[in-house]
Amino acid sequence: MQTWSERDLKYIWHPCSQMKDYETLPPMVIDHGRGIYLFDTDGNKYIDVISSWWCNLLGHCNPVINAAIKKQVDELEHVIFANFSNKRAIELCEELIKVIPKGLCKFNFSDNGSAAVECALKMSFQYHYQTGNPQKKRFVALTDAYHGETIGALSVGGVDLYSEIYKPMLMDILRIKAPDCYRCPYGQCRDNCKCECFEQAEKVFEEYGNEICSIIIEPLLQGSAGMKIYPPLYIKKLRELCDEYNVILIADEIATGYGRTGKMFAFDHAGVSPDIMCLSKGLTGGYMPMSITVTSQKIYDAFYADYNTGKAFMHSHTYSGNPLACSAALAVLEILKDGSVLQRAQENAVYFNNMIKDKFLNMPNVGEVRSIGLINAIELVKDKNTKESFDSKLRVGYQVYKKALKKGVILRPLGDVIYFNPPLIIEREDMNFVTDVAQECISEVLKG
Repeated sequence: MQTWSERDLKYIWHPCSQMKDYETLPPMVIDHGRGIYLFDTDGNKYIDVISSWWCNLLGHCNPVINAAIKKQVDELEHVIFANFSNKRAIELCEELIKVIPKGLCKFNFSDNGSAAVECALKMSFQYHYQTGNPQKKRFVALTDAYHGETIGALSVGGVDLYSEIYKPMLMDILRIKAPDCYRCPYGQCRDNCKCECFEQAEKVFEEYGNEICSIIIEPLLQGSAGMKIYPPLYIKKLRELCDEYNVILIADEIATGYGRTGKMFAFDHAGVSPDIMCLSKGLTGGYMPMSITVTSQKIYDAFYADYNTGKAFMHSHTYSGNPLACSAALAVLEILKDGSVLQRAQENAVYFNNMIKDKFLNMPNVGEVRSIGLINAIELVKDKNTKESFDSKLRVGYQVYKKALKKGVILRPLGDVIYFNPPLIIEREDMNFVTDVAQECISEVLKG
């Protein structure tokens, strides 16, 4: 009789994978989950310290979210969202507006993060076209950015691993050199710099400002680039620059929203608001595929006109406003409402980061430890003094990942950056365990 892994490999083409790797590391077929733990069909237990690609916010099979979805499925599973609506979608907007950055007030529903980004790009383009600035057609993004893998989202992304082969298909994007605080060319430190690197943005806007319709950023944290963290001051400066040049500022908060950075949204650290914000992942606690593109009244009003003027935003997804997903999202907000989960996460974040610094900073091949909220990243380098990276062909991070799996910890790396991005409910006992395992596995791989 075939195993579950063998049955999987007979049919399934897994995402973001070289399937030949599965010859030596077959898929772990998960049977059930509880809290931060996953259990496979062979009886093995894993700590999901990467939140299943950063979306599991409050643990697997959270009883409050479970109950909300179970209740909803007996009332309404889905309804067309054009001319029709549903109670859960309306209630979700009413609750979200209480916590999102000031000035955002109109909600456009999609079904995944890439779709929310596509929506934001199209919305900003059409906004300028309909407000007397048809010359504003170009998009700006940072180097090393990640915004999804549909064509528009991939275009504004800047990680060659995902986009290099598709470049003949992609849009021509204006690119700003992203802040690189570990290897800062200005010799500054992210904790007390004046964002001297922002001159890169100023140069692009000065040259192309009249052509730019929008800029999209991952606020404070460039995830797929290796959990690169930059200061809130950069966002403040960018807000001012966008206002000066009449450029729409898009915040991709898909990975940074919902308490991941220590505040509800990353933009909250900067005390300013974007013009458009993209939400997904933690939005439904990792339960259901859903995303929202939230924008301002000003942008919304540019599309509000008689039908025959052709100004409507003709963008749609079949599962927009899905009631089951909205029920999950409402349950997430209900859990977070009293602030105790976020408060506990903030307290644990300080403990987690201090522990990681103590355990890893003195290791010979750890170049930097960086953190924001409960997110912690450990960059492994060949030479600590020169900050030279390992040859990518060695796949050092991948070797650490394989060893950690045998010890019951999921540490799926970003190149040679080992990171922790756990559910907000992780407790200190598990922090101790996962860091001990990571330390052991890094030592074993690098000694080898």
